[in-house]
Amino acid sequence: MEGIDPRILEAIYLLPNYLGQHVILSVSALVLGLMISLPLALWGTRSPRFCWGLLTTASVIQTIPSLALLALFYPLLLALSLLTNNIFGFGFSALGFLPSVLALTLYGMLPILRNTVTGILGVDSAVKEAAQGVGMTAKQSLLRVEILLAMPVIMAGIRTAAVWVIGTATLSTTVGQTSLGNYIFTGLQTQNWILVLFGCIAAALLALIVDQLLAFIDYALSKRKRARFIGAVVALCAVLIAASLASLSRGKDDYVVGAKGFAEQYILASLIEQRLNTVGLTASTRSNLGSAVVFNALIANEVDLYVDYSGTIWTNYMHRTDGGSRSFVFEEMRSWLEETYGIGVLGALGFENSYAIAMRRNQAEELGIRTIDDLALHAQVLTVGGDLEIFSRPEWAGLIEAYGLVFVEERTMQPTFMYPAIFGGDVDLITAFSSDGRIALYDLLVLEDPRQAIPPYDAVVLTSPQRADDSALAEALHPLIDSIDIEEMREANLSVSRDENQLTSEEAARLLWQNISSN
Repeated sequence: MEGIDPRILEAIYLLPNYLGQHVILSVSALVLGLMISLPLALWGTRSPRFCWGLLTTASVIQTIPSLALLALFYPLLLALSLLTNNIFGFGFSALGFLPSVLALTLYGMLPILRNTVTGILGVDSAVKEAAQGVGMTAKQSLLRVEILLAMPVIMAGIRTAAVWVIGTATLSTTVGQTSLGNYIFTGLQTQNWILVLFGCIAAALLALIVDQLLAFIDYALSKRKRARFIGAVVALCAVLIAASLASLSRGKDDYVVGAKGFAEQYILASLIEQRLNTVGLTASTRSNLGSAVVFNALIANEVDLYVDYSGTIWTNYMHRTDGGSRSFVFEEMRSWLEETYGIGVLGALGFENSYAIAMRRNQAEELGIRTIDDLALHAQVLTVGGDLEIFSRPEWAGLIEAYGLVFVEERTMQPTFMYPAIFGGDVDLITAFSSDGRIALYDLLVLEDPRQAIPPYDAVVLTSPQRADDSALAEALHPLIDSIDIEEMREANLSVSRDENQLTSEEAARLLWQNISSN
């Protein structure tokens, strides 16, 4: 299709899978929420004390940020899976669907509970007395009279829950569940605003369609229009089934490639996926995973491989505070991963992506700052911006201690916004990534680290315990080992984040492979 932006074509190509997975997740959570909420709400209408406790609990759950609720379920389910595996000899997947559906179920229960209780308790007492007068028991009165009269209020709660669940399901991407949120998170990290808009509009349209179909069902019930009711139910089921089948039609892939939530990881995951597909080993990617999530998923064999960084393993999991050369850290890391978890290390890709302190070049020259030692003399009047996790990582604590840094403010933000923030003067320096091409694009100066407080960060390919001895995998990815130059990686990173002539992660990965092949 000539003339159409390739980013739009990419979004359209991904839509069936993303939409289908989103629908399956949302419907499962909503149905499960209804199955739990309606009986509890009916019980609550007959017991004021239980009703108070029920609504209070649901309200407290609602105050927990939805992203945090999703994130909390993953380690809980992972621990439970390991426990069942040790006791009964089998486990279950704690990544993706299960933590997402459980968190969304809890998140969608409050409006159903509250509206059901309010609707039934709001039925006129004279109607209840009339039902008793004609010989109905309390149960018969509830099922045959009160629920029917309260149905408009109950349906309003169900409609609210449906919209909430569909909107919140976009966050399930962070725990490995494919959804329309993949558009949003990937678009934010690569400054691909077409993907962000596409994801937002798709989620909004899905919520609107489902809400209107539920409204039509409510209308048909209230007016006792059986034909319209059946038609609305059939239309709703048709929409949901069609979207689900579009996703389920995809076959199971041989390998699952994990990726964290930033541009370089998308490119490397695409590169690995393309290499595997080239030799006939089908692969799919689970992206936007947190550092701890993807590492634990690898240990649990829920992803087969991903690219991590030696410094992250060294400080966050090995809890090492000493330093050393790149080769020393790499070999120590390899031995520890193999002995502790059975994780395989295929090798280093050839470049480092380390944390670095970067300032605007003109400001650094004006203050006479070239090293982090120089920075320590001015830090107390400077504001630093960092990604979502750096300020809580051991590397940052070690850096602060090594140089005695005290900043006036530490501002956390998406990596996408760090560079515009320093360019616009909102922060004075940022925790940049050494392989990010935007350092040169924004004319930033990376401060030297004379005390070597920041460890080496070689990009390394890790494989799960069950894939540690996979010779086909090792052979397919062997051409990537020690083959990627840092300047090539910087250019690839820049190509997916610049405003003009922006490439998709897949296109950037293909160009990166062309460079590797030509060397």
